[in-house]
Amino acid sequence: MNRFFPEIKKNFGFGMMRLPMIGEDVDIRQTKSMVDAFLAAGFNYFDTAKPYIQGKSELAVKECISSRYPRESFILTNKLSFWCFEKEEDIRPMFQGQLEACGVEYFDFYLHHAMSEARHEKYTETNAYEVVKALKAEGKIRHIGMSFHDSAEVLDKILNDRPEIEIVQLQLNYVDWIDPRVQAEKCYEVCVKHNKPVIVMEPVKGGSLVNLPQEAASLMTDYSQAGYAIRFAASPENVVMVLSGMSDQAQMDDNVATMAQFKPYTPAEYEMIDKVRTIYQGQNRIPCTACRYCTDGCPPSPMSSPPSMTSSPRRRTSPPRARPPMRPSRTRQTSASAAASAKMPAPSSCISGSFWKLLPGHSEMHKKKPPFQTAAF
Repeated sequence: MNRFFPEIKKNFGFGMMRLPMIGEDVDIRQTKSMVDAFLAAGFNYFDTAKPYIQGKSELAVKECISSRYPRESFILTNKLSFWCFEKEEDIRPMFQGQLEACGVEYFDFYLHHAMSEARHEKYTETNAYEVVKALKAEGKIRHIGMSFHDSAEVLDKILNDRPEIEIVQLQLNYVDWIDPRVQAEKCYEVCVKHNKPVIVMEPVKGGSLVNLPQEAASLMTDYSQAGYAIRFAASPENVVMVLSGMSDQAQMDDNVATMAQFKPYTPAEYEMIDKVRTIYQGQNRIPCTACRYCTDGCPPSPMSSPPSMTSSPRRRTSPPRARPPMRPSRTRQTSASAAASAKMPAPSSCISGSFWKLLPGHSEMHKKKPPFQTAAF
């Protein structure tokens, strides 16, 4: 039972932003099969947004979920995306279009999308926060939240300013947990301070945590690489949901097998993942989640071939270990890990895995309309 939201079953959600594709179109047949397997395993949380897959994600929700299952059998989250409106008068027509596209009469959760200091200013100036509160009062939204990409200090300010926010979606994984640019642990602690439950996005960091070097992969013996990443993200006590953007049935099957009977991390697994992180950081990878917001053709992570989230799957070869503490231990960065982090170049254009405010012209970023590709938010 979810202690914050009893209507949510279990703690694993289906992110509808990296669906299986046939050319430019969503593979509806395979998506239906994945939805069926997900619900049959006892999960019920789905996440979408207007920009995902050029608007096709919302339509897939209608065709694969809402037209085939009773409304009370699933939880649906959508978002108010900052680049989809310019003024207050734009919001309600857009929202109504989202309801119609998804084939529902209300959203269980509605998130202010990709919030940062600049976005917070825009939402305040356009009265967006108040419009969303009114939609909740009208019964068209059950819970208000936000997805967030900025510093812990900014997060604290927004939560102080907007007490109506009930839940926060954060980028959190075992690499970003200690990354000073992402501040995942610090942002998580701000949520705990405000008693706000957390939804996790990018638990496998855009797929980069499932294509590990053999030295790291060999340390993972009981679950797939994706399984270890998702379980790390799900282990903090205030995390109520971990999203995975699954692109085929194999990814769905692996993730469902991992999370059907969720086991939080053990102390031994935290020690193991520290070693994996150090190896990963030593590769000097660009901290990219393949969102394609910085460029339409990212050489390291071409979205035309999404990275597999179940590469080299490892099924359990031993009984699950004893239940560990619910919250991650205070992961101290070893000297080797710190040295590896110091060598990682700060991205010059990537906005995922880094603060948007690090970019040139960031103050104008919220006014720009990014390409409508599968978003990492």
